[in-house]
Amino acid sequence: MPLSSHPRAAAAEARVRPALERDLKKAGLEFGAPVFIRAFKEERVLELFVQNRTSGKFELFRSYRIAAASGKLGPKLAEGDGQVPEGFYFVPPSAMKPDSRYHLAFNIGYPNVYDRFHGWTGSLIMVHGNRYSIGCLAMTDEKIEEIYTLCAAAHADTQRFFRVHLFPFRMTEERMKRAASSEWEDFWNNLKEGYDAFENKHIPPNVSVRGGRYHFGD
Repeated sequence: MPLSSHPRAAAAEARVRPALERDLKKAGLEFGAPVFIRAFKEERVLELFVQNRTSGKFELFRSYRIAAASGKLGPKLAEGDGQVPEGFYFVPPSAMKPDSRYHLAFNIGYPNVYDRFHGWTGSLIMVHGNRYSIGCLAMTDEKIEEIYTLCAAAHADTQRFFRVHLFPFRMTEERMKRAASSEWEDFWNNLKEGYDAFENKHIPPNVSVRGGRYHFGD
């Protein structure tokens, strides 16, 4: 049976699922295993990781070129500013949008607890199809069909929500040094804690907000 009763999502699944299952099997991964997404604004790359059910770690399965993303480096501060958010988000099944006007989409959940603490506003920030975007990540219709199907499969199996981590750039030591004079240096240093937590263990960290800062771990 299709993962979704919505005809658009079901048709997309029929198109992409055979190749996804084949490529996952080659990589020692399973269709329906938990997923994790992170994206980098400067590099215009979205990475989709799939959990290896033997090791428990998340392995990179696909890297996708972001077709369109408006704004500049730095977080989203206000409704209508055209910025793509930066931070740590999660997507439950209720946030999946098979009826999106941009083919298929999911809502990342901006503003999160951190964003609201700081008074940042906005709504309906999506990862979606098409090649046009204001504040969202446009992935093209072809690529969103793969992304959406993998995420829907994870939801349908055991994953109550998948995490989406959005960064200004790959947070290497060298790149962070070049960002040292930015007004967002402190914010980005906090984001780097979450970036490093995943890089070190290849398991997305639990994220909470304490005193207006992201906290990672139990």
